[in-house]
Amino acid sequence: MNYILTTQCADGVGLIAKITNLCFKHNLNITRNNEFVDREGSRFFMRTELTGKPHAQFLEQLREQLPAGAQVALHHGEKTKVVLLATKEAHCLGGVLLKEYEKAMNIEILAVVANYPDLEPLVAGFGVPFHCVPHSGLSRVEHDEQMAHVIEQYQPDIIGLAKYMRILSPEFVARFNNRIINIHHSFLPAFIGAKPYHQAFERGVKIIGATAHFVNDELDEGPIIVQDVTQVSHANDAESMAKMGRDIEKTVFCKALQLACEHKVFINDNKTVVFS
Repeated sequence: MNYILTTQCADGVGLIAKITNLCFKHNLNITRNNEFVDREGSRFFMRTELTGKPHAQFLEQLREQLPAGAQVALHHGEKTKVVLLATKEAHCLGGVLLKEYEKAMNIEILAVVANYPDLEPLVAGFGVPFHCVPHSGLSRVEHDEQMAHVIEQYQPDIIGLAKYMRILSPEFVARFNNRIINIHHSFLPAFIGAKPYHQAFERGVKIIGATAHFVNDELDEGPIIVQDVTQVSHANDAESMAKMGRDIEKTVFCKALQLACEHKVFINDNKTVVFS
């Protein structure tokens, strides 16, 4: 049997030895291992791929050997359950739906929830439930409450904002803390907020990019997971930049979800540790 063990805790002497020795005692074979120490924050992160069959008390015994408050989890190939939020743009949503259809990501898309009905035909083609929750006439908090009510019926591991063009309320973010992944159409921290391609054009940039990040209460400032860029020139206007950017956005968003479902992403304060 194949497992992935994830560990994060306060740094200390001999942590790798404690973890690997316990794996040995449980007759678990380590096939791949990645570790990182944040020296400034004194935090330890480790992702371990294992084969074998761990004893029922394995995690409990591991916690006893690690610093207080250690976060450990053992994953056994289960699909990461995802709910996607969308507005009207199809490229990021369609990219993830196609990846799941091709079994290129170990995810299960439970539902798509949108504030407009435009993308329902696309979603229906993949046999995924679609919910439209219009925002007209509602405050941001009221709309978020209705969205959250639909989402919580599915109990997802991750909520993916597939070009969901709404600013989330602090109440919504807190409700799904560290579980919301957004795709932003710029190379953050540049050009935060609305119309980043227009901002980039006005500034005369020579590269444009996209950023996938976890969502927090600060607009477009959550921990960054993946970024990518492409070159542009004086000949590109804002519209052509946006067209070029859509391919980057789709790729970066899918990559972030891929890393998350492979348990390669750890949140470290306002940064991430991402194992390749």
